Amino acid sequence: MTILQLVQYIIVTIGIVYLGAALLQRLQLSLAKSPGLGGHLRWAKRFARVIRSYSYDDKNWLEIDGAPAQIVAQRKIAFQTLSQTLRDRSPKTLSYSAQAKTMLSDLQLTSRYRVPFQYREIVEKNLTLGSFYSATEGVWIKDLDGHAYIDVSGSYGVNLFGQDFYKKCIEEGTAAVHALGPYLGGYHPCVLDNARRITEISGMDEVTFHMSGTEAVMQAVRVARYQTGLKKIVRFTSAYHGWWDDVQPGPGNPMPPSPDTLTLRDMHVNTLRVLRRRRDIACVLINPIQAMHPNRAAPTDSMLVDGSRHAHFDREAYTTWLKSLREICTERGIVLIFDEVFMGFRLARGGAQEYFGIRADMVTYGKTLGGGFPIGVLCGSAELMKRFKNDRPADLCFARGTFNAHPYVMGAMNSFLHQLDRPEIITQYKKIDETWIARRDQLNKQLKEHKLPLRMESMSTVWTVLYDVPGRFNWMLQYYLRKHGIALSWVGTGRLIFNLGFTDADFDEFSRRLITAAQDMQRGGWWWTPEGQTNKDIKRSVARELIKTIFNARLN
Repeated sequence: MTILQLVQYIIVTIGIVYLGAALLQRLQLSLAKSPGLGGHLRWAKRFARVIRSYSYDDKNWLEIDGAPAQIVAQRKIAFQTLSQTLRDRSPKTLSYSAQAKTMLSDLQLTSRYRVPFQYREIVEKNLTLGSFYSATEGVWIKDLDGHAYIDVSGSYGVNLFGQDFYKKCIEEGTAAVHALGPYLGGYHPCVLDNARRITEISGMDEVTFHMSGTEAVMQAVRVARYQTGLKKIVRFTSAYHGWWDDVQPGPGNPMPPSPDTLTLRDMHVNTLRVLRRRRDIACVLINPIQAMHPNRAAPTDSMLVDGSRHAHFDREAYTTWLKSLREICTERGIVLIFDEVFMGFRLARGGAQEYFGIRADMVTYGKTLGGGFPIGVLCGSAELMKRFKNDRPADLCFARGTFNAHPYVMGAMNSFLHQLDRPEIITQYKKIDETWIARRDQLNKQLKEHKLPLRMESMSTVWTVLYDVPGRFNWMLQYYLRKHGIALSWVGTGRLIFNLGFTDADFDEFSRRLITAAQDMQRGGWWWTPEGQTNKDIKRSVARELIKTIFNARLN
């Protein structure tokens, strides 16, 4: 063999080895992805672009499931009654909402995605819900017409201790910083106390303040990349970490999925294999709420085309999973980030780290920590949080914001953190699981006794309504709940967010109203289903409708 032949042989061998390693890595990555569209974001975006909108006919939509004439007539009367009741009850609230909708982009989006899109035109013409309120007291919220509703919207997760609690935080915080006013660029003295308390709660060395949870996650990822010198981040299927491109890479983001973001399967051995063998991963993001619905998007009524919504929280199994992640991240030098913006203080005073007994490398907080004001917080070790290098003065990881550590936000936060030390709050935390699991079980027992096709699944104070009927109209429940005095967030019955201000009497009243609303819906014939119908049958039917619409659109 000549030297040239030897060199060629070595080059070919290296090429084969390199190609084989690349193919193996690609295979491992594919096996670690969730098999559905949620795990294959490019295909999900392609699918989203292909889907064409269509609407059920005004005259025939009540019989879309093959209901007989008697049930159709029953539904028609019930629908008209529901529509008229909601319209007549709150004319001022609805008027404000209608006027604002022409100017508020967010309101246009949220009102449009309350129900499956096939029913959208019918609902928008007939079932109107107001979005304006005038006052809160206890667990109640009052609309502009003076009607009070039990609030389980949760203010997007902010409302953990009840609105009166946050009014007090804002009042105390504002008074404390009033002399300084909205001065920016320096710090009010309460910031030092906030930093001390947050580092104690998180078990971390340092803290940075931001104006939202999305910003806090952005900074966490930037710092992880800066300190490790690596680019790849790992998130889990359907987990939400804010609307930043790298961590919200699927439908809803106009940018294509980043090649530096790996979306892997939650609670799966193949994901652990990828983390153990790759050398280019900077960080892993964990959102604890995903324990309630691993590898599935958070449930919303806009996707409730049948009755197959799933949710279940297994604390022991999820703790085991987190321990495995912690071990591998430690072994591989991967930064483990707990995104506790939403769940944080809902699980324990020390958040998910305390609740699951796992120490992260960095943790983000938000929502309730601001005491009623907008906030995002990042905590981490001194080594990770350092955003400059002593020996390379031009090598920075820059992140600042005009309103970071705003005095009024810091004042309300300081009041919130002091409130956490009150004996009654400490007692609430000690009993939080016991209290809310008992309440869930109590309500599920009542639903069963009343022969209603509903049951509740929960993770602490965050609940989801599950349906035992494979029907086409389960999404209607949100409107019956409003009729009977329960206020939900715009995602409907997929997420009920309670607060710790609920007394036993408040919860009993909530349960009574929910049961009454469900009975009202049942009398309306909405839970009638053809004999033998399954959720798979409904999904196949909807799939045929989608294919037909796509085909017709291409022909035209």
